[in-house]
Amino acid sequence: MEREALKQETIIRLVHSKTMKQKEASRILGVTVRQVKRLCRLYRESGIAGLVSKRRGVQSPSRIPEAMREKVIECAQTKYVDFGPTFMSEKLLELDHIKLSKESVRKILVKGNVWKSKKEKKRSIHQRRERRACLGELVQIDGSPHAWFEGRGDKCCLIVFVDDATNKLLYLQFEAVECTAAYFRGMAFHLTTYGVPCAYYSDKHMIFRVSNAKTEDINPTQFERACASFSIEGICAHSPQAKGRVERANRTLQDRLVKEMRLQGICNMEQGNAFLKQYMSLYNKKFAVVPRKPEDVHQSYTGELETLQHILSIQSTRKLSKNLELSFNNVIYQVIYEGKGRRLQQSLVTVCEMLNGDIHLLLRGKLLAYKTIQLRTKAATLDEKSLNAYLDKNMRLKPRTKPALDNPYRRFSYSKKHTKILLV
Repeated sequence: MEREALKQETIIRLVHSKTMKQKEASRILGVTVRQVKRLCRLYRESGIAGLVSKRRGVQSPSRIPEAMREKVIECAQTKYVDFGPTFMSEKLLELDHIKLSKESVRKILVKGNVWKSKKEKKRSIHQRRERRACLGELVQIDGSPHAWFEGRGDKCCLIVFVDDATNKLLYLQFEAVECTAAYFRGMAFHLTTYGVPCAYYSDKHMIFRVSNAKTEDINPTQFERACASFSIEGICAHSPQAKGRVERANRTLQDRLVKEMRLQGICNMEQGNAFLKQYMSLYNKKFAVVPRKPEDVHQSYTGELETLQHILSIQSTRKLSKNLELSFNNVIYQVIYEGKGRRLQQSLVTVCEMLNGDIHLLLRGKLLAYKTIQLRTKAATLDEKSLNAYLDKNMRLKPRTKPALDNPYRRFSYSKKHTKILLV
């Protein structure tokens, strides 16, 4: 007999014998007086058996059919391997037309030993920062190196731009490595599509700031120079939690985007970048929020496209020699000029490495024509993140192999006295 029925039987017997009032019994049992009267009537008609629930041993009419449970477990073991309950419930509805809540899917997977609940880690306290009010007021940027294609293709890095006010993805692009040129491509798309934002929020990588505070104002990074040209404030976070919007977006993308590309059969960066264009709209439709203020504070870029391309390039300064030559990346650039060309001698020229690989020479904002002479090649210099990718691709250690059975060293052995003994 149910424990609840035994408790009700003790109280109802007291009420039936008029030892306790119905109002007091309703307070103890946590039911209304009207329900106490019903229990008293059932007790008079059927005794203690009348207090036992009639639903005991009867399956709920809203119970999930066993065939559907087996179908969910089968999908989890074949098509949706390592999918979480939330994401799996969405894909079951979208692709298999099975409508179940994420909690129902979680219970089915746990009961079928397909999913194990994760224990929540003890985390440090980081108080929430209120979102900015308007679109374009603050854009968080970051790169996420990851095995995005799960072994079907090479590892790469996903460049992510997220608006702080709306949680909207503004730019997604797969790049070979996280570098300045990758962020410049993102800035070019952002400026031409949405406009110039008020600020970019990033980490403290050397792409975004100079580690030496004494030379920070004298020698800014390429990214700082480009932001200053557009009057964009560059902010560097002191911790990953400070730029939590883009960090959480990276975590979500590493879970959902990887599995979406698995279902689509995407195996390389070209296919992935083509898929990202439609995936951004799906992501924003699900995770974007409405800002507190409807205004868009992006300022439209009104300059020329060529000027934008020159600003978003890797720039270096060189001095022209008496022969109107300069050296850059082990290449001699000879300026083509009209007349004697003496006015160009000892001039400071800006060398622009364009995003498409071309080299432009600028003197006071004007392009210079040139021809090149290739010198001997030297070892390339790489930054920290580019170096890691280079070593992973080109410096893989060869597996150790055992010598052959006919190797000469197998014919000899050495005794404890280090004397050579010929084996026969």
